[in-house]
Amino acid sequence: MNIRETLKNRIIIADGSFGTYYAEKYRTEESPELANTLFPQRVRTIHNEYIAAGAELIRTNTFAACDMGLSREECDRNIAAAADIAIECAGDGVFAAGDIGEIKRMPAEKAAEEYVRAADIFYGKGIRIINFESFADTASLLPAMEKLRDKYGSELFIMASFCVDRYGSSPAGRSAGRLIREAAAYADSVGLNCGVGPVHMRDVLKRISFPENVYVSALPNSGYPAMSRSQLTFGSAAEYFGSQAKGLAELGVNIIGGCCGTSPEYIRKIAEEFKGTAPVPRRALIIEKGASGRVHSGFIYNGKGELRREKIIAAELVPPLDGNDEKLIESAHYLKNAGADVLTFPDSPSGRTRADSVLMAAKVRRETGMEVMPHICCRDKNALAIRSALMGAHINDIGNALMITGDPVPASARQTVKSVFNFDSVGLLKIASELNTDMFPESPICCGAAVNQNRRNIDNEILRVKRKMAAGAEFFMSQPVFTAEDADRLRRIKAETGAYILCGIMPFVSRKNAVFMKNEISGVNVTDELIERYPENGTKEEGEAVGIALAKEVIRMIDDFADGYYFTFPFNRVYMLPKILED
Repeated sequence: MNIRETLKNRIIIADGSFGTYYAEKYRTEESPELANTLFPQRVRTIHNEYIAAGAELIRTNTFAACDMGLSREECDRNIAAAADIAIECAGDGVFAAGDIGEIKRMPAEKAAEEYVRAADIFYGKGIRIINFESFADTASLLPAMEKLRDKYGSELFIMASFCVDRYGSSPAGRSAGRLIREAAAYADSVGLNCGVGPVHMRDVLKRISFPENVYVSALPNSGYPAMSRSQLTFGSAAEYFGSQAKGLAELGVNIIGGCCGTSPEYIRKIAEEFKGTAPVPRRALIIEKGASGRVHSGFIYNGKGELRREKIIAAELVPPLDGNDEKLIESAHYLKNAGADVLTFPDSPSGRTRADSVLMAAKVRRETGMEVMPHICCRDKNALAIRSALMGAHINDIGNALMITGDPVPASARQTVKSVFNFDSVGLLKIASELNTDMFPESPICCGAAVNQNRRNIDNEILRVKRKMAAGAEFFMSQPVFTAEDADRLRRIKAETGAYILCGIMPFVSRKNAVFMKNEISGVNVTDELIERYPENGTKEEGEAVGIALAKEVIRMIDDFADGYYFTFPFNRVYMLPKILED
């Protein structure tokens, strides 16, 4: 039996949930994967029940096998036992797929290795279908599929499906469309499983244009779960599930089954509707605007969508600690008149509560008409909050955002303030890029990222800049430049990446200011030679004069490669800007 040939002619009915059905059937909270070696007859029983209900494809009981904390030997034994049981139950008339779930406790590279290892075991047992399911991202999935494709070619039929919510967003903040397009490069079948019931899965799939060269799978939950005695429970709605699955088939889905909350009865209802049915033709992939002729907007572009050639002047205004923004608004007007191109607002820097950066940027935008750029960090926000912030920014005509990981919460506040950090800046950029493509391609938010020329390993920083660019960063803002070494390191980053870089300039206003920055703020390279430039007990005017002179020297050092300058003024002394810029 050949699954590719079968799919050309008819829809294949897949099985339903193993985990939730196992827990319900055997009244246990133990991991169902343990049954492969401890209670193999239980596993056989469930596979056989699904086959009797009409399933033509069963998945091995190994969804979490690689992520259970088992030893390498125990894990391998568990996977092999599951494969043997599934092959035995499938016989000659049913397809058996090796099931692999996402490993979240490992770096992507390591997780990819584990997926390949599991697939190798399945292959050695005679299984030629690998099913990657419930993934939230492709970071670990793509390298694994690429390696398997190189290793086994068309001998393997690779399935990849993703878990998303009713709005088409995965737990990692990735859009369903983007995930599927990325997976289609290596997979034979792509689709969705888990997260939503059949109606909402249909609604998400309806918005996606699939490549013609892949099959499509849909394995929804029975519905949405309820909490009972600290456990998620699903209602019984097999009849409804079967009737609503018709909407999936009408979209051209090739493989239909079930996920959490489904049982053999659910699969029976699907089989009654679709077994032996030819698939509905699907529409071809539509190349989206964001993938080809993207509309460029943001402060780094001119009215024609071309990168500006003149030096960009960006200036930072830190939102207030209280409800009084009078000084900030005054400074914004001053900087506008002084020639600043964009005003940027940090997101509670140093983990200290300040006015919201997006809301502050929106108000300044309204009152000054200037280009504004809030910083958005992942310290305080999960994927839901990040998407909300970006959508709110777009609605308020904010066309720029700086995506950063963010400063940690101070140790003194960690008992009451919990950091999120579900992502780093690369993850934030991916979310923003997908919103630009899927929601507002006509006026995308121009997203930038930070570059730190002071990292010990400059090669790693260069690789990180390239990763950020691949994720959607259109420009970079550096840490403050103080020395020729700082300039040289940024010059190298620019040469090796081609990044559009606004170099940081921070004119200290006194010796005390410089000493504080050297000793208490990480990420800046303040030398003793620089500190000595400031008089020991100088006046305010003398300190500012040194800061202005040093800023001019920095501009001369970086003029050959800098695309612009990113000014941060200690104590909000924005009146120093025109003095720095004057010839």
